Amino acid sequence: MDSTSVSKGRENIRVQKFIVLVAVVLFVLKMAAWYFTGSVAVLTDGLESIVNVISGFIGLYSLTLSAKPKDSNHPYGHGKVEFISAGIEGALITVAGLLIIMEAIKSFIDPEPLRSLDLGIILVAISAAVNYAFGYWALETGKRNDSLALQASGKHLQTDTYTTIGIIAGLIFIRFTGIGWLDGVVAIIFALLIIRMGVRILRQAVAGIMDESDEDLLEEMIEYLQEHRDPKWIDLHNLRIIKYGRILHVDCHLTLPWYLTVKEAHAELDKIEELITQKFGNRIEIFIHTDYCMEFSCRLCQVENCEVRQHEFEEAITWTVENVASDGKHHLPKE
Repeated sequence: MDSTSVSKGRENIRVQKFIVLVAVVLFVLKMAAWYFTGSVAVLTDGLESIVNVISGFIGLYSLTLSAKPKDSNHPYGHGKVEFISAGIEGALITVAGLLIIMEAIKSFIDPEPLRSLDLGIILVAISAAVNYAFGYWALETGKRNDSLALQASGKHLQTDTYTTIGIIAGLIFIRFTGIGWLDGVVAIIFALLIIRMGVRILRQAVAGIMDESDEDLLEEMIEYLQEHRDPKWIDLHNLRIIKYGRILHVDCHLTLPWYLTVKEAHAELDKIEELITQKFGNRIEIFIHTDYCMEFSCRLCQVENCEVRQHEFEEAITWTVENVASDGKHHLPKE
């Protein structure tokens, strides 16, 4: 593992440690607000904070593990654990939303009078400000360091902030109108938002575990290679990208002129690796299999003054997601 990856891994872990500490403090603060007010909407915030604490520790564990270098048992590294961490967090968020709805329904059946709303609003507002600041920090660090686990934590904290703001608005309205049953309505509305975010995080985690293709990344890489394409790169096919945390494993087949020596072919592979590294950094691991050109390749080959050409050049095939991802050498359709 290169020094940049190690440095980013340490930064991710440091941020996650702060998130865990903040989650514990805010959980205590929100439960105090619920104790003073008796509001089920505030309890909604408190229950979500329990998830913050649990997922914070899970995220810390996953980031610590994913930062470890490759070993004989994990030749591709430990990055996949970040998808598992994000999946657990998404599931916990969803369950918390369902529990909140249950508590809200109970408040309709057996309502309790609200108390000390002014104090409760102040405590919850403080937690919202702290949550947003740390959520923004975690999300931006996760994007910069390509950490799904840290991005999931940041999104969770920011969603918690939006939920808290809505709850504060509801409490203020209840404070001035005296309509107590709105407390349960506010709780249900924001519980649904929490469930939506949980399902989204869970969906993203499952996609990573199942090696779902990142179409946007694939298209960006292919367009970049097409832009810097060398005439000797006759075609590129069977290209795949697999994510292991922040590390991207790229493998593909490259068709080259059959008469190149092993040394010359390897030099072409070095060119592609250097191009991809310049664009995407050291988080890319590249495995390229070389294929030799065949007779039908002549019609689309752009190598000039080729002494063994069997057909005149007719048309270059522009690399796209469809033809680069396909398993087979490129060829022009027969007339």
